[in-house]
This record gives sequence, structure tokens and C-alpha cells, in this order.
Amino acid sequence: MPQGPLSGVTIVDMTRVLAGPYCTMVLSDLGARIIKVEQPGNGDEARGTGPFMGEVSGYFASINRGKESIALNLKDDNDREVFRALLAGADVLIENYRPGVMEKLGFGWDVLHADHPSLIYAAVSGFGQTGPYSRRPAYDMVVQAMGGVMSLTGHSGGEPTRVGTSIGDITAALFAAIGICSALYDRSQTGEGRMIDVAMLDCQVAVLENAIARYSATGEIPGPLGARHPSIVPFDAFRTANGHIVIAAGNHGLFVTLCEALGCLDMAVDERYLSNALRAQHVDTLGEELEAVLTQYDTEHWLEVIQAAGVPCGAINNVAQVVADPQVQARNMVVSTDDADAGTIRLSGNPIKISGYEDPTTRGAVPRLDEHRDGLISEFRKLD
Repeated sequence: MPQGPLSGVTIVDMTRVLAGPYCTMVLSDLGARIIKVEQPGNGDEARGTGPFMGEVSGYFASINRGKESIALNLKDDNDREVFRALLAGADVLIENYRPGVMEKLGFGWDVLHADHPSLIYAAVSGFGQTGPYSRRPAYDMVVQAMGGVMSLTGHSGGEPTRVGTSIGDITAALFAAIGICSALYDRSQTGEGRMIDVAMLDCQVAVLENAIARYSATGEIPGPLGARHPSIVPFDAFRTANGHIVIAAGNHGLFVTLCEALGCLDMAVDERYLSNALRAQHVDTLGEELEAVLTQYDTEHWLEVIQAAGVPCGAINNVAQVVADPQVQARNMVVSTDDADAGTIRLSGNPIKISGYEDPTTRGAVPRLDEHRDGLISEFRKLD
């Protein structure tokens, strides 16, 4: 286990697929010990999701490295006793079952809080523990759709478009991690464990940024704008001679500087473009005029020119280019773990850099199902 600010914190992880495991991976990278409780037989269903490296699921490996695994059937009396022993030695329990499942198993919040008053209980679900949808199942795309994110993604008039990563799961994972860290701090002050209820749909509403405020202010329902920012201009992807470049001129001074760099100072003094509000009114015309200049040279030329001027811009990288990017490499954002069957597996790194703690280039192994059973039973039954 890596050393970090959460070293000494033990988390019993009853989650599977993506939201919960991503949350506990983040906490593991911060030093927490993660004991992954899985179903006997096949374990976390993500183990069966490709692509595969030998017998190892790349999907599973990407969010479960560095954890310990034990398979428990919570309907079996012996396994229930093992689970109780784990809880007695844990700081946090996290699960992502549908609301009501843990209560049926006899391990709901009320029961566990009475038995373990300092235990923090985190539940991640599609719609939360309350409300008319609470018992519904959900996956990432369902909450992206219901939470409004898909209505803002893609191009005007195009087909409904899912965000290219599982933002429904990942935002829930990150909010859950914030909740757990907050509850750990609260416990250090009060001694009391807390119940954390994170709903994937809630998290999609939370990341709508200014869409709700824009709707409230104007009465107009926001829609998809492609790459364009809804209220800052120019803030978009523009065509060049050989592809595209992203330019983000976030204020009027940057717009003037951009015009200077492009050699088109006439745009900076054009009455249509003298403020952001005016540029927003003439966004299509301004885009056409900018592209008339940008398409004269390739992306690499304009990156050099615009970066030298100090205007935020960037290439639109594919995943291979991201992995090879010198800034990404310098920040240790691609790490590896070694596996006896799959060899070296490259994975996303930890974006949280904290002074006084190392950010290792290699991480803990991907656990085999039930790999740590004997050691965990021996250790935690002594504590119970």
C-alpha cells in the first residue's frame, strides 16, 4: 500500500463495476487500505469485461489495482461472521447496491451504526436513498441522459451523444471520496461515524456548471454547442490547414492578443467584437473569420504562434498522444503495475500531488478473486 495522508485508514469496499471501485482507487492512492469484498464465483462483474491482457480484465485492472480481495456470501453464516470481523476493524464501509439490499442482509446503516458507532457508511447508488426513483437501477448513460448532460453534448441538430468517458460514474466516485474524507475529519472531531448518501443523478445535476443558472436567467433551455463555450467567445475548436486547434480566449485582453498573434488586428477593433457580449452575438461570423486565417497554416504552426503570445490553446490529442505527451509523463499520470499473467499494465495515475508523500511510478497489483482470504480472516478475527 502506498503511503499517503489516509495511511492507517481501512476501508471495506463492497462496490463493483465503476463508481464505487473508482472512488476506492482514489482513496487507495491517498494511502487507504482497501479490502474488496466480492461475490463468490465470478466476483465483481467488471472482471468479465474486456479488453483482456491474458486473463486480466483491463477494465477491472484500471480501477482495482492495489486492493485486497476476499469473496464472501453474506447469506452464509460463516461468511457473515467474517464480514462482521472486517467491519469491527474498519473505518469505512462503502457499497453501491440498490437501496434496501443491505437492510435485507441485516447490515443497513441503523444496525451497523448501533454496533459500530464510529464506522463511516458510504452508499453510492443511481438515485440515492430517498425519492420516488430510489429503488431504480442505473448505469452511467442513464444518469447522463436523465441529468441533462447528454442534452448539452454533441452538435446542434445531431443525435443524442454520451460524454466519451463514464462521467456519470466518475463524478459520483469523486463526490463519494470527498464525502468520505469529510466524514473522517468530522469523526476526528466528534468520534461519530456518519452515513454518506451519494446519488449518480444528483452528481450529474451538480456538474451542469452554469446551465441551470443560464436557464433561470433567460428562460431558454440550453442545448448542445459542439466544442463551443456557451457564453465566452472565442472559446472553441477551429479548423486549421491540417486539422483543428482549441483556442480559449477567456477575456477581452486575450482576444486582442489573439488577433495580434494571428495578424488580424482589424478584428480587435471591429465594432461587432469590442466586448464578449458583442462577440457572443456574432459568434458564427467571428468563427468564420478566424478560420479563414487559421486554415492558411497547419495546427503545429498555430500552436507555436498562439502559445508564444500567451493565449491558452491546445491540440486535440487522441489517447496515444496523451500517453506520449511530455507534460503527462512529467506529472506521472501514466503509471504501471506488474502482473504475473498480463505482464506490465499501464494505467492512469493519481492527479492529487501532496507534498511530503511520494507519487510512485508503480502501483500495487491487481488482486485475483479471493486472493487475500486466509490472511484477512486470520488478521481480523484476532481483532474482533
